[in-house]
Amino acid sequence: MSNITIKELALELNLSAATVSRALSDSYEISAATKQRVWDLAKKLNYEPNPSASTLRSHKTKTLAVIVPEIANNFFSQAINGIEEISRQHGYHVLIYQTHENSETEAAFIKSLLSGRVDGVLISVSSETNNKDHFTELNKNIPVVFFDRALENIDAVKITTNDYESAYNATAHLIECGCKRISFLFALNNLSTGKNRLSGYIDALANNNIVYDETQIINCDNDESQNYSLIKALLTTNKPDGLISSIEELVLPCYAICEELHINIPDDLKIVSFSNLKTAPFLNPSLTTITQPAFEIGITAATLILKLLNKKQVDTNEIVVLKSDLIERGSTAVKKN
Repeated sequence: MSNITIKELALELNLSAATVSRALSDSYEISAATKQRVWDLAKKLNYEPNPSASTLRSHKTKTLAVIVPEIANNFFSQAINGIEEISRQHGYHVLIYQTHENSETEAAFIKSLLSGRVDGVLISVSSETNNKDHFTELNKNIPVVFFDRALENIDAVKITTNDYESAYNATAHLIECGCKRISFLFALNNLSTGKNRLSGYIDALANNNIVYDETQIINCDNDESQNYSLIKALLTTNKPDGLISSIEELVLPCYAICEELHINIPDDLKIVSFSNLKTAPFLNPSLTTITQPAFEIGITAATLILKLLNKKQVDTNEIVVLKSDLIERGSTAVKKN
C-alpha cells in the first residue's frame, strides 16, 4: 500500500484518528500497548507522515532554535550534531543562532523568537549574560531547555556536566603529579558553570593542604589579546608548576606562550584544560583534557525539548547532570628518573 493515511490506519486498528495521531507522536496520553500496535501497523503499511499537513493542523513550525556562544568551539559543534540528529529523526528543522558571547545579541535573538517562528529553544548562555529578564519572558511563551551553560534562579530544564567534580579531579591530578603551585584560568565568571569549576579547584587545594593563593587565579574575558598578556605575566611572575584552563579557548595561547618563554611542558609546567579539541592528542605534548560528553548533551537536550513539545511528563525544573572524563595525556606526564 502507498500513501496510507491516519484515517486508514485508524480504520484498520478500530481506533479513532485522533488516537492514532497521538500514538504516532508518542503522546503520554496513549498507552504503551496502543502505541506499539499503531507503530507496528504503520511500519507494516509503510506509512509516511505528511509534514506540511501536520504543521497546518497543529500550527507548529516543526522548527527548533539553537542559540550558542560560538559554532567554532568544538564542544558546541558536537552538541549541535547531537541536537540535529534527534531533531531530524522527529521531522524537525534546526536554526542555529550564534551570539559571539554577546548578551545584547542574545537578547535580540530571543526577542525575535517570541514572534512564534520556532516551536522550542535550546540555549547555552553567553558568558556576558547576567540578566535573566529576556529568558523569563521566553520561558513563559516557548518551551526552553538550557544546555551546558544555564542561568541560576530560573525555572527551566537544564542539561549540565559535573563541573565542580571535574575541576576538583583535575586539580587533584596535578597535585598527584607533584604540582604545588597551581594556577587557574577563570572564565565564564558570571555563570554557575565557571563558578563551579573555580570552587572545585579551590576545594581540591584545601583538601590537599595547599594554601589558596588569589594571585594564581587569572580572570579572563573575551579579549584574546588581553588574555594572552595576562597569561604571559602569570607564567613570568608567578611561575606555577601546574595550570588548569577552565575553557579550551585559553589553552592554545598557553602552549604558544610556553614556547615563547622556553617553558617546557610538562617538565616545567603541567597543563589540564576543559576541552573537546579533536586535536588534543596531536599537540606537542598531547593535552590532558576534561572532556565533556558534548554529543550526548545535545542528544539529551533535544530529547527533552521534544518531550516538552509533545506535552509528555517532564519536570520543568529538571536538571540532568552528565559526567565529563579526565583524559590523561602528555601535558601532565611525570618525568621518569
